[in-house]
Amino acid sequence: MTVCVVSIFLSAAPITAPALAAETAGCADTSAPLSIEEQRLAGAVPQEIVRRAGFDSVASQFARVLCGTTSYRQAELVVTAHGQRLWRRAVDRAQGRGVPGGDLSRDDDRPLYWARLGMTGALRQWRPAFDLTDAGRKALLDRLERGSRGQDAIRFPAARGVKRVLVTGFDPFTLDRDIRISNPSGATALALDGTTVRTDAGLVRIETAVFPVRWGDFADGMVERALRPHLPQADLFTTVSQGRVGRFDIERFNGAWRGGFPDNENVSSTGPIPVSDPAGQPQWTVTTLPYRDIVAASTGRFPVRDNTQVTEIPAGATAPVVRPDGPTEGSTARSGSGGDYLSNEIAYRATLLRDRLRLDIPGGHVHTPVLQFGATNTDPATGTITDPEFVRNRLDIIAQVRSIILVAATATPARS
Repeated sequence: MTVCVVSIFLSAAPITAPALAAETAGCADTSAPLSIEEQRLAGAVPQEIVRRAGFDSVASQFARVLCGTTSYRQAELVVTAHGQRLWRRAVDRAQGRGVPGGDLSRDDDRPLYWARLGMTGALRQWRPAFDLTDAGRKALLDRLERGSRGQDAIRFPAARGVKRVLVTGFDPFTLDRDIRISNPSGATALALDGTTVRTDAGLVRIETAVFPVRWGDFADGMVERALRPHLPQADLFTTVSQGRVGRFDIERFNGAWRGGFPDNENVSSTGPIPVSDPAGQPQWTVTTLPYRDIVAASTGRFPVRDNTQVTEIPAGATAPVVRPDGPTEGSTARSGSGGDYLSNEIAYRATLLRDRLRLDIPGGHVHTPVLQFGATNTDPATGTITDPEFVRNRLDIIAQVRSIILVAATATPARS
């Protein structure tokens, strides 16, 4: 049975929409509701993005193979293979391997995001030939998410003298404001995954993964499940997200608070960051990245700031106040240096995991500049999905994140 699945997987030739509809008509329940994110895929801009990247047949191929499965185990194999295949295809495209598959620049992270949603939508509306519980479908969706985000493909070399760096990025977000949006942190993850860089201080190996902009996945422990097996092997880690216009920030303090800004499913969440063992949850965690070295280095065209500002409720008080130089003793967090959204939360979770595992390694959060379109292409209603300045900005941000990582790695001793 496994051989049959692999054979089908490898023979994934393009399939037209009418042919797909006929071939999968018996196993698709189009009345099953799609997620908010999946619903956006039907728009003209997402369709143009996947088409111009050559990713427009990804979901249809996946749906066709999934339709042919006859057992849950076979479905697991298909979901795993196709999820991992999408991640590897996106990484290869970003790193210049194989044909580009379209005229979008290779550094573009958006095809991965939108193609994944096509696959999760197909899986959500799949009507199998065997009994499938809601829990079973959710497990398959989780497996697809992990594989297509590189979360189960992190592999550090065992060789001595190699500095191992773990980097995370994010999906595009605020898509109802501008559906064309790209996220330079996700693009950076694709550009750097599995790369080895020779520096004056030795070899640096970078492994990456991408995370969703969804409160629920974080509350369910996705960050900890993905990072826990690998942080003990790492010499350094940094979570990366898109932040403020025109500058990089090394965020000094991370706060244990959700500020409620809507996520990609238009869900809000306000309150303490939900973690295991909340009784022992600190209000603040601190970066251990070598921020002084990073700020002092010449890493690219954007300025880099050591950001220490937080918002706290001081001990004994009830109203929040802004502190430019970090939290005071006994205060309650309301905003970390990196804010109160999921960028702050992934930094908080990763550094809390570092501390709970008692790891003495550098780690923290880097906020990139906001990725901007060209000056004549700012209106999402009339603008194009890409332009030369947009591409240049993204490439410059990717290159500068890489430089920041190498500065931090150079300042970090390799493990024996």
